[in-house]
Amino acid sequence: MTAPNPPAIDPGLVARVQNILMRPKLEWPVIDAEYATTRSLFARYAMLLAAIGPVASLIGGQLFPIHIFGSVMRTPVVGGLLGAIVTWGLSLLSVFVLGLIIDALAPTFNGTRDKVQAMKVAVYSMTAAWVASIFNLFPALAWLGGLLGLYGFYLLYLGLPTVMKAPQDKALGYTAVVVVSAIVLWMVVGAIAAGVVASFVVGTVGLGALALS
Repeated sequence: MTAPNPPAIDPGLVARVQNILMRPKLEWPVIDAEYATTRSLFARYAMLLAAIGPVASLIGGQLFPIHIFGSVMRTPVVGGLLGAIVTWGLSLLSVFVLGLIIDALAPTFNGTRDKVQAMKVAVYSMTAAWVASIFNLFPALAWLGGLLGLYGFYLLYLGLPTVMKAPQDKALGYTAVVVVSAIVLWMVVGAIAAGVVASFVVGTVGLGALALS
């Protein structure tokens, strides 16, 4: 008997995405109670969803090039691919660092320090931003993805008291500090990613020009 082909996408992953987005108040207690490791959180969830934005940007950059003063500016495929990989890696690093920040701040807000639990909050609260980054496929609509991704702050607000055991009256302050930390972190990572991507693109264009000369 031939074994059935496994589904292209893990049904458990799809269910988790749907549940954390559609019914977060019910899903956070489930997340809190389930066994996980930092490795499993990233390998089975974060690494997959974090790729949505970079892949969408790569494809969108090829399908919808930028028009400047009548000239078409299309990102070189090799440079775009390398840039997407760097962006993906840095986004995962930023989530990991955010998890460390959540863990370190827990005692300040009468919560319980637990690295894995903090990583759960960091990873799953990013779901909205990762899913919304599909709009990067259409550069003109990328702003909409960023706007929808703000829902992640609400997920964070619900997850911190449930998973990190912070009192409800401390949840807003805890969330605010984590959000500020996240914004600073994303600005730094974004600047690094933009610089690296730009260097790849310029380098690729330069090599192409040399090859044609």
